[in-house]
Amino acid sequence: MTTTAAGAGSIRFRLSAMMFIQYFIYGSWLVTLGTFLGSALKANGTDIGTAYSLPAIAAIVSPFLVGMIADRFFATEKVLAFLHVAGAAVLYFAATQVTFAGFWPLFLVYVLCYMPTLALTNALAFDHMSDPATEFPRIRVLGTIGFIAAGWAIGFLPDQSVAGEAAMVTAEKTALPLLLGAGASLVMGLFCLTLPHTPPHNAGKKLSVRDILGLDALALMKDRSFAVFVLGSFLLCIPLQFYYAFANPFLNEIGVQNAAAKMTLGQMSEIGFMLLMPFFFARLGIKKLLLIGMAAWTFRYLLFAYGNAGSGMWMLYLALLVHGVCYDFFFVTGQIYVDQQADIRIRAAAQGFIALVTLGAGQLIGSKLSGLVVDANQIAASIPGGAVTHDWTKIWFVPAMGAAGVLLIFAALFNVKAAPAGVAMPA
Repeated sequence: MTTTAAGAGSIRFRLSAMMFIQYFIYGSWLVTLGTFLGSALKANGTDIGTAYSLPAIAAIVSPFLVGMIADRFFATEKVLAFLHVAGAAVLYFAATQVTFAGFWPLFLVYVLCYMPTLALTNALAFDHMSDPATEFPRIRVLGTIGFIAAGWAIGFLPDQSVAGEAAMVTAEKTALPLLLGAGASLVMGLFCLTLPHTPPHNAGKKLSVRDILGLDALALMKDRSFAVFVLGSFLLCIPLQFYYAFANPFLNEIGVQNAAAKMTLGQMSEIGFMLLMPFFFARLGIKKLLLIGMAAWTFRYLLFAYGNAGSGMWMLYLALLVHGVCYDFFFVTGQIYVDQQADIRIRAAAQGFIALVTLGAGQLIGSKLSGLVVDANQIAASIPGGAVTHDWTKIWFVPAMGAAGVLLIFAALFNVKAAPAGVAMPA
């Protein structure tokens, strides 16, 4: 009995460490990429939107195929190890580029390696849990802590001397965050070899076009509630991408100091809400949690629209702190909901499917749209060679209204008649 308990503790520790490093990598480039591109590579809003669309393209192209490989041919931990080591090398070379034209093809290759690992780490974790609805939030919270650690590491890196710049610039405007991510990717690749063995569930099964296209996961769409959930996820991720692509450039442009570190306030609130997820699940249920999460995105964007770095700084702090509700109530709830709906044989494909919808199709459209909206609201510099600014109030109103529209659609159409087994949990 003692050995079993010790073994279970070891697995929980390794899964928690896996989540920490996985999201440390994500935090190393997701938040500050737009600032780096705009400053170091002189990219405009459309270019930045394009860069943020590349992870979405990767999420569309790769999850079904990689999920199929993990389900059929290779152990999940070995697939993860390969993808992270390969990603480390590619991200390093991407960070050395001096033009956007040289950067984006390498970054596309990198995200083709990284994005599938988001679904695969979830699938691996769920595979080693007896009660995912209770256990997953406690393990996944280490991912949030890892994201915070990356933000603080970047925020407190010393200012850098850059060729062509008269004054020192913050590390957020340089390639240092990308290099940090490359190093963490290498560590993650090696660590994955120590994860619990997770063999393919469909080993030996004949390969078919149905498997390659992920049609087993698509069969979940026959359920009306699941189909509405997928539609709502897709639509919500369009306005969501405004935050991920442009929140850091916005904060830097309006004069917020140490923006990357301040943005980790969102992940700090995420930790609190993550730990309280069992309480909320038991008392609110799937639909209410999802609706509250959607409403929080609208609220956040309105705070950004009216906040500033002076007397309105409290609005910006509140907009960052509400991230725990925005993320946990929608995305973590959704991940657990998908796990409850999917048979173990298609679990990786199902997690890949929801990643395709949210991180893929929705964010692809959102990335392109956000870049166009930002460029459309550009304010020309008052002096030749001066800094270009933007009308951020108008910019943030676009995703605010978009999220509000999705909220109304979802509230009208989504209806879970009975909670899936294992969702209602004790506090």
